[in-house]
Amino acid sequence: MTFARIVGTGSYLPRRIVTNDDLARRIDTSDEWIVTRTGIRQRHIAEPDQTSSDLALEASRGALAAAGIGAGEIDLIVVATSTPDFVFPSTACLLQAKLGVKGCAAFDVQAVCSGFVYGLAVADSFVRTGQARTALVVGAEVFSRILDWNDRGTCVLFGDGAGAVVLRADERPGILASVLHADGSHAGILTAPGNVCGGKVIGSPYVRMDGPAVFKFAVRVLDEVARETVAKCGLALGDIDWLIPHQANIRILEATAKRLGVPRERLVATVDRHANTSAASVPLALDVALRDGRIRAGHRVMLQGVGGGFTWGATLVEM
Repeated sequence: MTFARIVGTGSYLPRRIVTNDDLARRIDTSDEWIVTRTGIRQRHIAEPDQTSSDLALEASRGALAAAGIGAGEIDLIVVATSTPDFVFPSTACLLQAKLGVKGCAAFDVQAVCSGFVYGLAVADSFVRTGQARTALVVGAEVFSRILDWNDRGTCVLFGDGAGAVVLRADERPGILASVLHADGSHAGILTAPGNVCGGKVIGSPYVRMDGPAVFKFAVRVLDEVARETVAKCGLALGDIDWLIPHQANIRILEATAKRLGVPRERLVATVDRHANTSAASVPLALDVALRDGRIRAGHRVMLQGVGGGFTWGATLVEM
């Protein structure tokens, strides 16, 4: 039987850092207000000429180097993003060109903050069924482009960045199971309700969110989907070595860990430094924890996403 294993990870954050104090000089907020409610202390913001594919390229190079393979060995590229470079072509195709490769399948996945988990599940299926041997899965976002910087309820929450993993076909289990869900009836609680028609923006191009509703929904479904995923593997919650939920808000992360019985020291949290980078948040956090030595070979890691749509999902990975 063929399985997909993560053999390399990489990440990239734009150089420009915006602290809470920087925001407080522009809008009615403070470092204390933001930290108390979100746990966020700073975020990285892309330069005006940096696109999602640019960030994805740097993260991909890191993942390929960690895997010890060349870009020419990739036979599938999946990019999760809600902030693509263009309406089309896909960000995955643009990334493919920047990597200097041709011919392999390349496409985007749009599931907002669940995008990376969705993309990982898709790539896993390609590898397991023999349609791909080496897959590159990337989460990349420039959410700063769709924020109303006068709305303190949203602009303080998000940042830009990219994370990537390389999957390789192997006889040893790597991705143990994935569970994905969506419920479009909750679309209104987290949305960017605009589109382009006749060269004009129709509706609002900015992120709009009902914070309390998102918090309540996210904690519930992250708990449920983690339980579904371990059950699918025939394992128990106690078999999870590390928990990496979508990095939206420290209160969501800690509440999820508590409900699952995962000790705080086994929760990977980067939201304080990265803020909410949407589809990039999970691979960014995974790369950090692998490179600092916390996550090691043989550890079981629960990756979770939840975002606008509403979408949610989880993947249990053995490193």
